[in-house]
Amino acid sequence: MGPNDWRPFVYGGLASMTAECGTFPIDTTKTRLQIQGQRIDVKLTELKYRGMSHALIRIFKDEGFYALYSGIAPALLRQATYGTIKIGAYHSLKRLFVADPKNETLAINVLCGVVAGVLSSTIANPTDVLKVRMQARGHTAATDSMLCSFIKIYQSEGLAGLWRGVGPTAQRAAVVAGVELPAYDMCKKHIIKSGYLGDTKETHFLASFFAGFVGAVASNPIDVVKV
Repeated sequence: MGPNDWRPFVYGGLASMTAECGTFPIDTTKTRLQIQGQRIDVKLTELKYRGMSHALIRIFKDEGFYALYSGIAPALLRQATYGTIKIGAYHSLKRLFVADPKNETLAINVLCGVVAGVLSSTIANPTDVLKVRMQARGHTAATDSMLCSFIKIYQSEGLAGLWRGVGPTAQRAAVVAGVELPAYDMCKKHIIKSGYLGDTKETHFLASFFAGFVGAVASNPIDVVKV
């Protein structure tokens, strides 16, 4: 794949949207756990959830199944922009610096990941704002359409409201992409070199699992601030 190849953008966006559908309830519990117990908003001072499993069960019992997927529309729109640009730009930037994938270095991959993460998250920030707010509101968010919610934010908070938190969002994306994408490439390369597995689906799954884990651990403090 060269720097002008369109496939990383299309496949990256489709993969990101598919993954979002499967993991969204977990993302909802993450958001609820992050916003509870704060002192700024009196409505969120109560520690309602003891952990991910407890939050999943309580949200389902108290608010219904659809509350777990509250905000899925802007989340998919976010992945259609953020995921598409992040993965596509990462591969394109790598090919600009290094024509042969065998000559890639960790430093180059990290730099390309950081640039791709900042660029994509900045563009997609309005969809991330709406996703987080709808997740926090739960079943009450279902009364408004995605377009109406965008308009309400714009009318009450202006254009700056749609890009609220863009600083920590971009910083988080820089950490996630700067760690996750190079970690995937590095892990996949080492698995193939080890001889235990070839360039197979299993190898890609293991590399993705490892990359997602280290990316989440590295970015979690910034993610709390962003939410």
